[in-house]
Amino acid sequence: MSELTKTEKRAVILLSGGLDSATVVAIARAEGYVCYTMSFDYGQRHRAELDAAARVAGDLGAVEHKVIGLNLNGIGGSALTDSSIAVPESPSEGIPVTYVPARNTVFLSLALGWAEVLGARDIFIGVNAVDYSGYPDCRPEFVESFERMANLATKAGVEGQGFTIRAPLQNLSKSDIVKAGTALGVDYSLTVSCYQADDQGRACGKCDSCRLRAEGFTAAGIADPTRYF
Repeated sequence: MSELTKTEKRAVILLSGGLDSATVVAIARAEGYVCYTMSFDYGQRHRAELDAAARVAGDLGAVEHKVIGLNLNGIGGSALTDSSIAVPESPSEGIPVTYVPARNTVFLSLALGWAEVLGARDIFIGVNAVDYSGYPDCRPEFVESFERMANLATKAGVEGQGFTIRAPLQNLSKSDIVKAGTALGVDYSLTVSCYQADDQGRACGKCDSCRLRAEGFTAAGIADPTRYF
């Protein structure tokens, strides 16, 4: 093992291919982390976000980009994994049907496993408690609880080499996120945020994710590169 490998600071970053997770990769890179990005082919409504994730990982210099296959559509229960449930095109009260049961718990668990193998101590996730869609697994309490569990459930944690779950966007508005990413050189034209994007990655402009994204660019005073169908 080279001296560089011994001393490098590694991080595993959950990368969906959307605006938030792309910004998180840029933040981790700016903090000096060697970035390992992880995406999931989990039976989601479209694959355009996976193509976007690969583009972002390459553009932001990830050392390795791993795509894990899952079958969350096998349990359904979400408009993002069950095509018979329509994606809402107007704001709704409570937890929306685009919530995917246990998604962030499963994703973080697999990121934790990879981090332990890599010797990475930090795991980054782009959850946000300000401009988010009401998902319970985006709250600070969830992130804190998962970190505690991670350090109880792993060999590294038990041996005193604990993990930190980093959520740098947690308290930022969407416009703050856009500004931060732009300052760090994120090319948002590579990203796909839409819940029902077409095969070319073009957005519907109607779903909750599209609405929050568009509002963020407008509030930031930055041109929105999103392509719509």
